[in-house]
Amino acid sequence: MQPFTTQVIHIISSIPEGKVMTYGQIAKEAGSPRAARQVVRILHSMSRKYQLPWHRVVNSRGEIALHQDDEGASLQRMLLEAEGVYIGLGGGIDLQQYLHQPAPSSEQDSPEQDLL
Repeated sequence: MQPFTTQVIHIISSIPEGKVMTYGQIAKEAGSPRAARQVVRILHSMSRKYQLPWHRVVNSRGEIALHQDDEGASLQRMLLEAEGVYIGLGGGIDLQQYLHQPAPSSEQDSPEQDLL
């Protein structure tokens, strides 16, 4: 597995209940600030295998990125609301209130240990 992929999985796994992170924020934390689309691919292909809390990842505007008429969007909204995340009438989440800011980690931490 590529180091970026390992980092992304580790970061998504560590988003606490009731908080969200953006695709771009995750990419930046994983060391590649311009790789938000790659985060989308990783989330899509590995959520089930690694039991990732996929519903805690939103776009840069604090919105559910899935199409609103998609069944997945309704599920994501329901899961976030069940964790206490308030989603406004326009579908936005207040990132000032709900955005998770991970603590800086040392480079000696090995996220691969968590995946084994």
